[in-house]
Amino acid sequence: MTESEEQGLSAVAGPRAATVKNPDVMAPLIQIIDELRDVSRTASRNDLRGRLGMVRARVADTRVRLVVVGPPKSGTSTLVNTMAGAPISATDSAISVPAIVEYGPEPTATLIRREGGGRIRRQLVDPLDPGPALMAKGVIRADFTQPSPLLAEGIVLMDAPGAALQDRSTWSMIAAADAVLYVTDADTEYSREQIAHLRRVGQVCPTVICVLNKIDRNAHWTHVQERNRELLDDAGLAFAVAPVSAAIHQEAQQSGNQQRAIESGLPQLVEHLREYVVAQADATAVKSAVRDIQLVGDHLGVTLRTEADALRDPRRRAHVTQQLATARDQADQLRQRTATWQITLADGSAELMADIEHDLRHRLRTLVRDAEAEIMRTDPQRRWPEFGAEWEARSVEAIAENFELANYRAEELADQVSARFPADHRTPDLPDIRPAYPSELLEDVAPLESLQTTRAGALDQFLSALRGSYGGILMVGMATSLLDMPLVNWYSIGAGLLLGIHVLWEDRRGRKLRRQAEAKAALARWMEDVIFQVGKESRTRLREVQRVLRDHFTDIATDALRAADEALRVAEEAGAQYGDRGAERLARLDSDMGKLRDLRQQAGSIVAA
Repeated sequence: MTESEEQGLSAVAGPRAATVKNPDVMAPLIQIIDELRDVSRTASRNDLRGRLGMVRARVADTRVRLVVVGPPKSGTSTLVNTMAGAPISATDSAISVPAIVEYGPEPTATLIRREGGGRIRRQLVDPLDPGPALMAKGVIRADFTQPSPLLAEGIVLMDAPGAALQDRSTWSMIAAADAVLYVTDADTEYSREQIAHLRRVGQVCPTVICVLNKIDRNAHWTHVQERNRELLDDAGLAFAVAPVSAAIHQEAQQSGNQQRAIESGLPQLVEHLREYVVAQADATAVKSAVRDIQLVGDHLGVTLRTEADALRDPRRRAHVTQQLATARDQADQLRQRTATWQITLADGSAELMADIEHDLRHRLRTLVRDAEAEIMRTDPQRRWPEFGAEWEARSVEAIAENFELANYRAEELADQVSARFPADHRTPDLPDIRPAYPSELLEDVAPLESLQTTRAGALDQFLSALRGSYGGILMVGMATSLLDMPLVNWYSIGAGLLLGIHVLWEDRRGRKLRRQAEAKAALARWMEDVIFQVGKESRTRLREVQRVLRDHFTDIATDALRAADEALRVAEEAGAQYGDRGAERLARLDSDMGKLRDLRQQAGSIVAA
């Protein structure tokens, strides 16, 4: 995005709403920013000049710019529509382009298009149906006006494309904003990536409000709100968390139900904006602009001093160049060493996954052996439900111990990878790599199956005893009949009783053995499901640990090389370009460095005042 586009991103043409920022308060800041832009041109830092251009546009605009960003499907467009008081068709379409909504007496829609040769053209379209025009090639932004009471108070809504949070245009909008609404769905808490994204947003725009949308669809949104508050506090981010439902507010507006509108949370959010953003617009704008001025001034000071040192003394220039060349060599060596830490990370991750899986299987296999021993000691049918609850609890305990071991080993792996870097490139603060395992991991595991083999009833026992007794009476009675004794006599009756009792005992024993075998099989199937579920979750979390460490240490190596190459390039270009005009260039650099110090002091005095 060019500088003119960055400035035009927030300088939307059209009727002006109420003045929120005091132009007299902003005028000194604008003068300082303009002078800093001249210094950045001298230092050949077009990136910093573009950043100052966005800061100037933000300070010069007497309204408050409110940027709405968020992941896809989080309801950012619906929230913008609700706050604007009218449907903004462009933000509801599948085309993901930035949209800016400001106050106007009549609804209008203007598309900003980039044509051949980089020319920018504005095209008026139907505000109720801009979708077909949005699909035209080269559309980079959509500007709208609406006669909304909220917009009339001096607020400009800027809807960033939710599908491109890392897009350059999105960050340009955030840099040009007075406040940011970060919208997420109220069904899930912030992830590690979202916390990192919020931290970066806060570095660009200090005023951030976290909005939990769609609370009407998520009954547990209060728990998510509390958890997000804890995550923000742990990250040192003092951002407000506002639960809302744009859908409820739209329904309340259509039905005229004020109580329902209050339940949506939108009135509370708007009141917060009025009290903490609009009412404090001057102080917030001054503080944010001075912070940007100081940050840009630090970067310009480093660039100017590096070039001045190279020009002031040829020997010094050679020394500086040699130092920078050494730094580049060290960075090159650092990149070469990436193979070492990547191998360490890959091997360590594979070993970690194998050890954690082996530990899990060993713990659960030991539990299975103990459970089978207890099954064989008793009749499992007597207390099968209590047995299942007891061994499920013991399994959960063993799984928790396995997870603690995984956390400890993951931190050990991070230390091992960090040790592969030189001491001056190690960071004391490693990313949070403790795997966050869900508390209810066994929800998807079915409970122990019920035993199908039951104890014999009274009728079954009677029939079993009768069958055994009949055989005994018949066998002994036939033998005693040879002695001229009747078939049924005391001997045959006694044999029948003995055989009936034996058959009854054998039947009970067989049923118990079948129940024990059935219990062991059910336990084995349950443990197999547990190992499958827990093992999958453990491998997923450990792979996430590997990705976080890989990205972290890759950034360290890349940033070190980029910084060294950039500084060396500046010094070498200065020596080659200004070798014959060193004195003239040096005088200009000294003048700009003095000017830079004065501008920083002026900015500091504005904050003090």
